[in-house]
Amino acid sequence: MITSKEIERCPWAGADATYIRYHDEEWGVPMTDDRALFEKLMLEGFQAGLSWITILRKRENFRKAFHNFDAARIASYSARDIDRLLKNEGIIRNRAKIEATISNAKMYLEISERMPFAQYIWGFVEGRPIINALASTKDIKPETDVSKRMSKALKADGFRFVGSTTLYAFMQSTGMVNDHLVSCFRHGACAKLQKKLKIAGL
Repeated sequence: MITSKEIERCPWAGADATYIRYHDEEWGVPMTDDRALFEKLMLEGFQAGLSWITILRKRENFRKAFHNFDAARIASYSARDIDRLLKNEGIIRNRAKIEATISNAKMYLEISERMPFAQYIWGFVEGRPIINALASTKDIKPETDVSKRMSKALKADGFRFVGSTTLYAFMQSTGMVNDHLVSCFRHGACAKLQKKLKIAGL
């Protein structure tokens, strides 16, 4: 984590060390690992109606509770597992979101039989990240035509808690779109990574 006061960041990073580290090291970096993409998608679903910092602070607890987001393990969860998760104070104890994670894991596995999940997800932007040039946080949209299309497609494939706003946040965090402000020191760094990105099959 870079702590120099001379570094300019996106305003939303604030002063919280966890948030700053996430902004500096993760947000906007292209993510291509299937399991990591599934994890991020599930965490974004848990974030719905809450702040992302709440999820970040509980992320390690989520990973332990959900077997490091191993979709095969999660897809086999029973009622006993649901009860176990509902008693876990280290995560968001929302039955609907927990049950959705289990059903989403099953959908993930079905898609993985046809193609890598990264190919499926990145196919919505044809494997080419959208690099914006935003001057202010006021210019950041809560959803876009792409996130709406992705939401419609994922819902059709059986996914839950994948609204267009949730999916745009997912796109931002996984580097599918670069919404770092142009004044932020991470805009250029992420743009370089995005321009070099190659997704197999796209």
